Formats: sequence, C-alpha cells, structure tokens
Amino acid sequence: MAEAVFEPRNPQYLQRVQDSFVRQQAMHTLGAQLEHVAPGSVDIGLDWAAALTQQHGFLHAGMVSTALDSACGYAAFTLMAAEAEVLTIEFKINLLAPALGKRFRMKGRVLKPGRTITVAEGRAYALADEQEKLIATMHCTLMAVTGRPDIRP
Repeated sequence: MAEAVFEPRNPQYLQRVQDSFVRQQAMHTLGAQLEHVAPGSVDIGLDWAAALTQQHGFLHAGMVSTALDSACGYAAFTLMAAEAEVLTIEFKINLLAPALGKRFRMKGRVLKPGRTITVAEGRAYALADEQEKLIATMHCTLMAVTGRPDIRP
C-alpha cells in the first residue's frame, strides 16, 4: 500500500480519533485496539477469539468487514475539519483468504481526501507464527458530516 503524505486540517486529529474509538462499542465488542494513527493512516488490531468466528473457526467475514471499515473511517477522520464527523457511505470488500491467525491487523489508508467525500483503501492481515498474510482488501467511500445534531462527538 503506497503511503501518501497528508497534512491534517485539525491539529487535534489524534485525540479526536482516540476519543471516538473509545466510544465505539463495536470495536470494544471485538476487543480491537488502535495500533497506529497518523494523518490519512490508521491501523486497528484484534486478537482471534472464538466468539468472533464462523463455523470453521475463521474470523467471521462480518468481523473483518467491521474492523476494516473502522480503520478506513478513522483514516479519513484524521484529515477532516474539526467540526466534522465521519460516516461510511459505501464499501466493497474482497475476501482473499480465510481469516485464520492468532491476531489480525486492519490497515486503513486514505487515497483521496476531500472536503466532503474521502476515498480510502483497506487491507486486512492475519498474523500467525511471525507471518503476515493478506486476507482482505476494501475500497471505502466516507463522508464528512457537519451540522447534524443527531451525529455528534
């Protein structure tokens, strides 16, 4: 994944991402943690847990999608204005291999930031025995939302 260099519009982007992540109950349910936050770039990690698997013991595709969507969303959020919140408006995921590992890393990277619409790319990796295997990719479109009292920090 090519790493672009972006300048955040909000110097408090790191604190905003951390505060929002703590409030996101879905990430808490998955046992996910922020591993990396930089302008246009977020990594989320989570451990394998039986409660997150499908019938064959692989991390369920819905769990992969959820964490990868959050990684892309928070990557976009790092570049948004201070008054903006972020919402996903579309994503496509390609599941490339069974999600089999002891730990998983979801990487979200902004491809093209915009005032209203941001496009991001995600990659999910399974980690086991010192090996990292690409298990999914995501193309994600996100929206900066302002002026909505029902969407607030």
